[in-house]
Amino acid sequence: MRRLLLSFLLSCSMSSLAVAAQPDLDNGEEINGTCAGCHGQFGQGGKQGEYPRLAGLSARYIAATLKAFRARERINIPMYPYTQARELPDEDIRDIAAYLAAIELPTRPPEFTEADDALARLQAMEKVMIIPRVEGDRAAGKATYDALCASCHGDTGRGRGSIPMLVGQYTAYLERQMAHFRAGDRLHDVEILGQGALDGLAEADLQNLLAHLTELQYLEESR
Repeated sequence: MRRLLLSFLLSCSMSSLAVAAQPDLDNGEEINGTCAGCHGQFGQGGKQGEYPRLAGLSARYIAATLKAFRARERINIPMYPYTQARELPDEDIRDIAAYLAAIELPTRPPEFTEADDALARLQAMEKVMIIPRVEGDRAAGKATYDALCASCHGDTGRGRGSIPMLVGQYTAYLERQMAHFRAGDRLHDVEILGQGALDGLAEADLQNLLAHLTELQYLEESR
């Protein structure tokens, strides 16, 4: 009898923990009110990549990045005040990460009807995220991407798990992060043959890589 009672109580306890671990999206939306000042109401980023897109990134990646900012494992001075434990405890990180990950930004303008007024059209267009194509040798960029990037970021650049999405991100932001990686200011989670993934690439290689990433967005639309 005692074993049955213990088993029942343990089961109830585990169920309660599972429920408690579920993200609170309403809380995430409230927290996003602070993030929106830079990253936009819909997590679309801003100022052409000065503030990166967050919408659609995996919850694991967003949470891991926020915790890295908080621990100063990844240095980002503007983010530090917002990610201290008293400002953003683990539960809030879980909630804002889940909220942002769930936002879908269309890559095509919606079809409007005569009933849609100017405000409705403006609000709908604010969520559209179209990254302009970048000039470069797309075939060469694809070859570089397939060799160095696809194993982690996926064939379509959508990322996986704690590895971020690249397609649909601002080109200016990606260029800035490439510079940080090459300077050693930011490290890849996985190194290739003891080097950073971008080490040894010429500027033309990086340009071609960006050209391929922007092309991926349009290839996805045509499928």
